[in-house]
Amino acid sequence: MAADITRLDLTLRRRSAIGYAVGMALYTFVIVALYPSFKNDTGLDSLAGSTAAALFGVTGSLTSPAGWLNANIYANFFPLVMLLLTIGYGAAAVAGQDENGTLCLLAVLPARRRALVVQKVAAMALQAVLVVAAVAAVVIAGRHFQLSLDTGRVLAVSATSLLLALDFGLIALAAGAATGSRAAALAVATTVAAISYLISSLAPVIDWIRPARYASPFYWAVGADQLSRGVTAADYLVLAAIAGVAAVATIALFDRLDLH
Repeated sequence: MAADITRLDLTLRRRSAIGYAVGMALYTFVIVALYPSFKNDTGLDSLAGSTAAALFGVTGSLTSPAGWLNANIYANFFPLVMLLLTIGYGAAAVAGQDENGTLCLLAVLPARRRALVVQKVAAMALQAVLVVAAVAAVVIAGRHFQLSLDTGRVLAVSATSLLLALDFGLIALAAGAATGSRAAALAVATTVAAISYLISSLAPVIDWIRPARYASPFYWAVGADQLSRGVTAADYLVLAAIAGVAAVATIALFDRLDLH
C-alpha cells in the first residue's frame, strides 16, 4: 500500500519534475555553450567581490570553469529551481492534501502515518534526482565546450545541491504537518530559504554577516566554492543532519495532525 502511495505522488508530479529537468538541462546547455565566448573576457572578473555580485552568489573568477558555473547555475538559478520543486511538493504533500480532503482518505488506508511520510519523502527525492541528474549530465558534457571540470567534483556538488533541496522541501513538509496549512508551509520554507541564501551570498563581502554563514544550508551546499575546492565530509554531514531532523519532526508532527 505504501508503494502505491509513492506511485500516486510520482504520477501526480511527474510532468512537473520532467518539465523542471528538461528546462534546467536546456538552460545549462546554453550556459555551457556560451563559456568559450566569455572565458577570455577578463573584464567579467572585475564584477566579483561587489555586494551586487554577491547577491547572486558570484565570488571569485567568473572566467574560470568553476566560477562561470557558480555564477550562472550552481550559486543561484539551479538552487532556486530545485527549491521551487521541493518546497512546492513539500507544502502540497501534507498540508495541501489535508486542505483538499485527500490526505484523510489516504490516512484511513492500512498504512501507518509514518509510512505515508516516508513514501512522500521518497517521492520528493526521486523528483529532485531527475533535475540534478539532468544538470550534472550537461555540465559533464561541457568539456566539449572547453569547460573542463573534475567529474567527481561535479557529482559531489550535485549531491550537496540535492541535499539542499531536500532540506527545504522537508522543512515545508514539517511546517505543513505542524499547521495543516499549505500557505503557512510555503511561507515558512521560503522565508528560511531566502534568509539562508542571503547569509551565504553576502558573507564573503560583509564582515558582520560572515560568522553566521555556518548557520546557512546554502553555505554547506554551494556557498563555500565547493565546485573549485571540493565537497568536504562536514558539508554532507550538516546537510544530511538538517534533512534527518526535519524528517523526524515531520513524522512526529504528522502523527498529531488533526486531519480534515
